[in-house]
Amino acid sequence: MYKIIKKQLLTSNIYLMEVEAPRVAKSCKPGQFVIVRTDDEGERIPLTICDNDAFKGTITIVFQTVGAGTKIMAELKEGEGFKDFVGPLGQPSELCNESVEDLKKKKILFVAGGVGTAPVYPQVKWLHSIGVDADVIVGSKTKDLLILEDEMKAVAGNLYITTDDGSYGRSGMVTKVIEDLVNEGNKYDVCIAIGPMIMMKFVCLLTKKLEIPTVVSLNPIMVDGTGMCGACRVSVGGKIKFACVDGPEFDGHEVNFDEAMRRQTLYKTAEGRALLKYEEGDTHHGGCGNCN
Repeated sequence: MYKIIKKQLLTSNIYLMEVEAPRVAKSCKPGQFVIVRTDDEGERIPLTICDNDAFKGTITIVFQTVGAGTKIMAELKEGEGFKDFVGPLGQPSELCNESVEDLKKKKILFVAGGVGTAPVYPQVKWLHSIGVDADVIVGSKTKDLLILEDEMKAVAGNLYITTDDGSYGRSGMVTKVIEDLVNEGNKYDVCIAIGPMIMMKFVCLLTKKLEIPTVVSLNPIMVDGTGMCGACRVSVGGKIKFACVDGPEFDGHEVNFDEAMRRQTLYKTAEGRALLKYEEGDTHHGGCGNCN
């Protein structure tokens, strides 16, 4: 059993858990994820690693209750645990492949939307630990849904909060803040955007116009986490990729967001999965057992 050391309710339906998983904690890097399962019959749920403590042997995860699996997770108490806690999975952030000297020469912008703040945090924290300060935009629908503000403030070079309803920080979408920062004279070498698919799509449309190379994390479309089910199949630069094994990070300007969002909708029903299998043929990866 992977014991839950800490459980915290961040908002009305977003939870933080610190879990004992020594092997994962010692080997994970920013951008990677884990797959958790509450019991033998439980749903396999992929979750981006929010933080890790190699000394304590713990991993921090943040999740939103959106279905039966995450609601069952939310009912777990401190001292209880997960049957499975597998990881680290996926490819680390591209930033991990660059030298500290090169990273210090770059002006980096992170854009986080909603629960996407959780996977942005470890990357910003890691950069801060090696002496690289990045600008961070965190967007939320309302102040009440904002998460990890204090934690992010401690590691970001500059933190900009914006809410859709103007209840806290700036008012409006994250794209408006990007435009404002650029108009104020900021020149960014790279943008990393993580959040809802629709947010990442419009961030990429803007950054392409502004000629800012942009990386997105497609963890929102992962289901199985092994490349077998085909849920996270995505077209990147005209080539077929799977977010859980090839990513989750990709060149945002090469991602076909419209196709990915259509697949998200269709994949929810048996009829939709059958249609996708028919349309995609050999590239479908129908290993989920739902595509017979």
